[in-house]
Amino acid sequence: MTTSSQTSCDEQDLLSGVIPPIITAFYEDEQINYEATAAHARFVVDRGVHGVFPLGTNGEFPMLKPEERANVIQAVVEEVGNEVPVIAGVSAPSTRNTISYALDAEENGADAVVVGIPYYYPIGSEAIVDHYVRVTDAVSIPVYIYHFPARMGNKLELDTLDRLASIEGIVGVKDSSGDVGWLGQAIDRNPDLTYLAGLDVLLIAELEIGCTGLVSAVSNVFPEMAVELYEAYMNENDERARELQSVVFDVWAALDTGPYLGGVKSALDLHPETTFRPGPMRTPLRRMDATGEKQLAETLRRLDLF
Repeated sequence: MTTSSQTSCDEQDLLSGVIPPIITAFYEDEQINYEATAAHARFVVDRGVHGVFPLGTNGEFPMLKPEERANVIQAVVEEVGNEVPVIAGVSAPSTRNTISYALDAEENGADAVVVGIPYYYPIGSEAIVDHYVRVTDAVSIPVYIYHFPARMGNKLELDTLDRLASIEGIVGVKDSSGDVGWLGQAIDRNPDLTYLAGLDVLLIAELEIGCTGLVSAVSNVFPEMAVELYEAYMNENDERARELQSVVFDVWAALDTGPYLGGVKSALDLHPETTFRPGPMRTPLRRMDATGEKQLAETLRRLDLF
């Protein structure tokens, strides 16, 4: 999917910049709205982001069947894959299913895959290493480790990461642990990997310690804000970067007041420039109720974002 204007998949800086973890849109009956899903990718790309990440946490990946996952990737690649890198989430509790999802992602044009530590069952270092060895052996596109112990249950120990860093095909880590101390040590011990900041409240902090990219939920709704923050930081305009981080704090707090993840879709519905409908969450996940959306709209207007 690489074009002359797109960063090569073989380069370490593939995932630099802002990479929104885009939504999966649904119709009211919870069937996937592929057209709206692709439209959200278009919405953020047209506003300057540097890549897109379908089937991350905001993409509700655990709720999707295998063929739905493959079709989401295909829809997004067809819409924006000639303009920016598309990195696809392929996480699953089992190695077998992860490999299947990764092969589907490669077949449908993803530039890289993001592979979570297997979740639900507790596993040790040997099992984690074997998991990534088998996934990287199965695909020819780059593999990024997805570290999110609060949701996946298994933490990546630094000694285990040292072993994973030597596996051919593993090129980076998307870290949503919120543990800046862990991340700082990971970057110090394995500086050749690419690291992506996964929490909106730590964007500048994680850039400071060596992350090259921002996987920001806020950028799903306000991509220009995240792009400006990133560019201000890269241009050493610290004052502007910190001003924008302060706004991100407020926006994230507003999005996070409702049910888990629901605020992003509510905000997209409220956004005056969106031409698509994100639809509901797949149950049991839920969007904000009417009262919550009214409060969210008031907050975003007060912040002069609408």
